[in-house]
Amino acid sequence: MLKGKSTIVTGSSSGIGLGVARAFTAQGADILLNGFGDVAQIAMTRSGLEDEYGVRVRYSGTDMSRPAEIRGLVDYACDEFGKVDVLVNNAGIQHVSPVEEMPDEKRDEILAIDLSSAFHLIKAVIPGMKARRWGRISNIASAHGLVASPFKTAYVVAKHGLIGLSKTVALEVAEHGITSNTVCPGYVKTPLVEQQIADQARAHKITPADVVRDVMLVHQARKALARIEELAALAVFLASDNAASMTAAALAMDGGWTQH
Repeated sequence: MLKGKSTIVTGSSSGIGLGVARAFTAQGADILLNGFGDVAQIAMTRSGLEDEYGVRVRYSGTDMSRPAEIRGLVDYACDEFGKVDVLVNNAGIQHVSPVEEMPDEKRDEILAIDLSSAFHLIKAVIPGMKARRWGRISNIASAHGLVASPFKTAYVVAKHGLIGLSKTVALEVAEHGITSNTVCPGYVKTPLVEQQIADQARAHKITPADVVRDVMLVHQARKALARIEELAALAVFLASDNAASMTAAALAMDGGWTQH
């Protein structure tokens, strides 16, 4: 479905981003991976995707808090693939703290990586997409882009802002064959979340299942974590021609959490 398309997926060395990248390569897309992690492991992942799906997979450790490096990431993708057809803004970090105790430097870092990086990447890829009259932008936000929770001021601000950015861009580029949408997941079954579950189970002396049902998902209607594959499938759909009329949407994949 995406054969011949080239894609940047930020924050894709593990977790949700890697799942999205894997789904895109399975559809025939060339991928530029980005993120931090063990260099040898990332190299194995890159070569494994190339061997399995017969596509081109490249990697850049671009720091998403640095605008100049971000522009260089797009230049690198264009040098390797000739163009950028699809952009998936997935990179993000979080810090939990009462607002009066939030370190200024951490607040600035969260806004830079979770929000400003998407702005800089969108700004860099739009001219080429306009010239080809086709492009897909998907922004992985969070259920916290739709609702707030205490002690997550910077994260909630960034995710709300990401939805606003996505909607504004969608309106600007709609007549150029380009769409811009936001995906808003709740808790997703990633290695990081699984570690959090194990840690909380030990701390509270309850089972991991109890942590998921009674702590993490206490306000969620569906008492199950979303799978990475679910998000990846949605991202693939949003990049397809069948999603040409879907733009400026903020799509909750949160088991009903934001509707309670």
